[in-house]
Amino acid sequence: MVFHGFNAEHLYPVPRLTVVSQASCSQVKRETVDPKTCSPKEFLEMFIFPVLLPGMASLLHQAKKEKCFERKRTKFIACDFLTEWLYNPRPAIPLSLLLTESEAALCIQSFWRAYLVRCDPEIQELRQWQKKLREDKHIRQRVKIFWGKQEQKVKCKMEDEDEAAAKTPQP
Repeated sequence: MVFHGFNAEHLYPVPRLTVVSQASCSQVKRETVDPKTCSPKEFLEMFIFPVLLPGMASLLHQAKKEKCFERKRTKFIACDFLTEWLYNPRPAIPLSLLLTESEAALCIQSFWRAYLVRCDPEIQELRQWQKKLREDKHIRQRVKIFWGKQEQKVKCKMEDEDEAAAKTPQP
């Protein structure tokens, strides 16, 4: 079946509602409805549909752009699009919820042990020595690169002089 000039409102007409107050009814009702004790219908209307319906509308618009209603086969996968659309607006999950208590304890302990080791005067002295060594190595590299460039310039000048000498006739 091919739909030409498809518009989502043709199949699912959106009722026109007049807004009386600034706060919508769903916002006021959502605050009074407990998601754990409400009926399944109230849960769907207050918590699921406000998130899902804009995603479905976006899905239909994208399907229209991808010309899904004009062709039988397309590269557009509606489930993947909706999954990604629903995944993107959500806030990131805090690390505290991703780690188990033992994993969190291990992270804290390893950080604390590393801090204590870095506070040790002998370790600080070693770190200073390593820092100085890295700086010296870096300076030596820069000097080496500088002299390499200088040698390259001199080499080019000598080749140019040789070429000029070869072009001039000898008496």
